[in-house]
Amino acid sequence: MITSKTISNGILRALLTLAFCGLILLFFYQIQSVLIYLVISFIMTLIGNPILDFFKRRLKFNHIFATILVLFIFILIIFGFIMMFVPLVLSQGQNLSLLNTVEIEKDIVQLMEQISVFLDSHQIDSAQLLKEANVTSKVNFNFIPNFLNTLLNTISSLGVALGSILFITFFFLKDRLMFIVGAKKLIPNSHEDQILHSLDKINHLLSRYFIGLLLQLFIVFILYMIVLFIFGVPNAVVIAFLCAVLNIIPYIGPLIASLLAAILTMLSNLGSDFQSEILPTTIYVLIGFWIVQIIDNNFSQPIIFSKSVSSHPLEIFLVILIAGFLFGILGMVVAVPLYTIIKVIGKEFFPENKIIMLLTKDI
Repeated sequence: MITSKTISNGILRALLTLAFCGLILLFFYQIQSVLIYLVISFIMTLIGNPILDFFKRRLKFNHIFATILVLFIFILIIFGFIMMFVPLVLSQGQNLSLLNTVEIEKDIVQLMEQISVFLDSHQIDSAQLLKEANVTSKVNFNFIPNFLNTLLNTISSLGVALGSILFITFFFLKDRLMFIVGAKKLIPNSHEDQILHSLDKINHLLSRYFIGLLLQLFIVFILYMIVLFIFGVPNAVVIAFLCAVLNIIPYIGPLIASLLAAILTMLSNLGSDFQSEILPTTIYVLIGFWIVQIIDNNFSQPIIFSKSVSSHPLEIFLVILIAGFLFGILGMVVAVPLYTIIKVIGKEFFPENKIIMLLTKDI
């Protein structure tokens, strides 16, 4: 029989459960930076594991020395990226220290006036609309110094983040076997073999995926850089790198990269004639970027991703598309790794299911 005491006890338990869950979520929110460090370190570990195994098996290095060497490779790559941006920072240092927001506004107004003249010469009414819109009067360019101060503070905090990530990655690589032994003690004996085999397969496939992703970004970076060098765009290496990184976001990233390249190309040619220099150069850069994206979307990306995670290119496309509709850009970024994990778990625990058999036949 249900009594008032039973109901009150149930309500109290529910409230305590909700309060406990809220405290856990609050705790995770407070340590979100640490969680991000762990995720990045885990990804770096997945990328570093094949390199570590190569040093140990082929070159016969001991485990500690091989781990240090892998970490040294990561440091060299990070240092290379930083040094790539140093010329840009040095060349713009004086401008940043003497930043004149009035001059920036003047440059933007100049560019918009050139666009208006070009449109007007082609009998397009949009020119008058651009003048009436008076966009620059609605934008407070004083936000730029504040943004730069915030950026400098962020860069200073990156040192702590980078040191923490490298420290965690070192122990993830060094004590990999110890973590596996510890995990075995937490796994129920009835499912130990299935779970351990799943973890091993997930580790293998995700390592291949992230290495494949780096290879794809490197190919895109080289092609973007070639396009920008051909048309003489300043800071081609930095722009190509930024646009290549945006390719981490499937399908949407390349569109943002094209827009970014077009804006930077126009701004880098301010003062030149819009119709004879700025517009043609921008169009050529956009065409070059679109050709790179056609190559990437139809050749490098499907081949690399389908081979790395043993999935059909159409399957990957649909998974990314669905994840994008459900969870936005973040869903598109994590879609393939999460889908791979789900496939491996499904094959281990539900091997007789016909749908799972069909989806995991190549795993």
